[in-house]
Amino acid sequence: MCGRYASARKKHELLEEFQVELDGDPEVELSPDYNVAPTKKVYAVMSRVPKEAERAVRQLRVVKWGLVPVWAKDPSIGSKMINARLETVAEKPSFRQAFAKRRCLIPADGYFEWMPVEGDKKKKQPYFIHPEDGGVLAMAGLYEFWQDKTRDEDDPLRWMVTCTVITTTGEDEAGRIHDRMPMMIEPAKWGDWLDPKLTDPKTAGGLLVPADAGRLVAYPVSTDVNNVRNNGPDLIKPLPPEEEVALF
Repeated sequence: MCGRYASARKKHELLEEFQVELDGDPEVELSPDYNVAPTKKVYAVMSRVPKEAERAVRQLRVVKWGLVPVWAKDPSIGSKMINARLETVAEKPSFRQAFAKRRCLIPADGYFEWMPVEGDKKKKQPYFIHPEDGGVLAMAGLYEFWQDKTRDEDDPLRWMVTCTVITTTGEDEAGRIHDRMPMMIEPAKWGDWLDPKLTDPKTAGGLLVPADAGRLVAYPVSTDVNNVRNNGPDLIKPLPPEEEVALF
C-alpha cells in the first residue's frame, strides 16, 4: 500500500511541471509536507471541462486524501479509501465510476514503506522510495466529489473533493521492501490518463504499466517518520551507514 509520502514542491513548480492551464484553488498554497498522511489536503492534477467550455482544461486542485464515494452517507469512510488496488479498481463499487470518469495524478517527491528488521518482527525500518533521477513521482489516482446534503446550497463546505492512490504489485527495489507500491504514470501518458473523454475501463487500464527497472531507488531513513506529527526535510535524508540495521 501507499500510506505515507512526501510532497515538497511549490505550487508554481507543479503548475509548470504538469503544464497546468488553470489553478483550481488560486487562494490556497500547501506548505511543503515531508510526511503526508491520510486525510490531509494534497495536490491533484486533473482535466475537467469548465462550464460553457468546449474542451477539457488541465488544472491543479487541492483535495483530501481518502476517497469518499458519491453514495457514501458519512465522509469518514474516506480514511479507509486511501488506496485502490489495480487488480480490482475497475470493478469495485467504491472506485469504478471514478476510474472511468475521474482520473488524476497525485504529485509526490517519493513515498515511504517499512521493512521488518532481522530478528525482531515487531521492529520495522522505514525507507524512502523515489525516482532515481530526482524528478516528480506522478502517482496514478482517482478523485471524487461528495455532497453534504445537510449543509445549505451556498455553503462552501457542502462539496468535498477527495482522492485515492492506485497501487500495484511491488517491483524491483520497491518490491524487496514491500509487496505493494503506488502506480506511477510516465509524462508521455499523462494526457491520455487525464482525458475525461476516455471512459473505457480497459483502455484506461492499459495505461497502467509497472515502472521500468531501476526507475525507482530506495534508502533507509530515520524512524522519526513513523510519527505523523514529525515533518521536515530531515525525514527524507538517508541514514548514515553506521545507523543502518540488518533486514530480511
